[in-house]
Amino acid sequence: MVRYVPLVLALLAAIFLVAPMAIIVPMSFSKAISFEFPPPGYWTGYYAQYFSSHSWLEATANSFIIASGSMALTLIAALPAAFGFVRHRFYGKSVLNLVMLVPIIVPAVVSALGYYSFLSPLRLVGTHAGMILAHSVLSIPVAFLVITAALKGFDRNLERAAMSAGAGPLRTFLWVTMPVLRPGILIGALFAFLHSFNEAVVAIFIAGRDASTLPKKMFESIRLESDPVIAVVSTLLTGAVLLGVLLSLFVRKRPASR
Repeated sequence: MVRYVPLVLALLAAIFLVAPMAIIVPMSFSKAISFEFPPPGYWTGYYAQYFSSHSWLEATANSFIIASGSMALTLIAALPAAFGFVRHRFYGKSVLNLVMLVPIIVPAVVSALGYYSFLSPLRLVGTHAGMILAHSVLSIPVAFLVITAALKGFDRNLERAAMSAGAGPLRTFLWVTMPVLRPGILIGALFAFLHSFNEAVVAIFIAGRDASTLPKKMFESIRLESDPVIAVVSTLLTGAVLLGVLLSLFVRKRPASR
């Protein structure tokens, strides 16, 4: 009987995670003018409203633009930082490690106030550039931890073997180091993208009207209007995540089937 306890706990956790979607998905097809479950009727009108709404589509596009820019800037900063931290010894290394984690330790509201005070004199509040900078600072610690973990498990004898065979430092990095570290780097990039795409608190403070993101739009909509289009957005985002998971599983299984 005891051996079934972990299975039961895992099943309860899965139900707890999936249960909200059992409510959100039907509500996205509801005819109700506000949030109502169970729905009094079903239609696809709110889907048409989302895809025809300039404000919703602009917020969605802004989220993708800002998340992509934040992901790129995060990798530019986190990748060399991780190499320097793992492969070199220097004074204050433990302090640097703590400083790198500060953005995810400090409450988001405190960080948002700091970013607003810093970006406002530079006239970057309400711009894509300001949002990318702020989100990159928040994403760097996550990518740094992931890439650092991958680097610590990297066998440097592979690089030594490549160099002894005549490969230079750049060629060794591109043909040996990067392919081995690619999974860790891709995971760090994915975490940076998702962290930026889902972030709402900082966006509320500094996004303004021109750089409004999807989470900010959803927060304002549910606070002011109780707009059922939020259920549509939630359903589409969940479907995109599930599609991504299924595609990754399909890609991983293809080599094994050959």
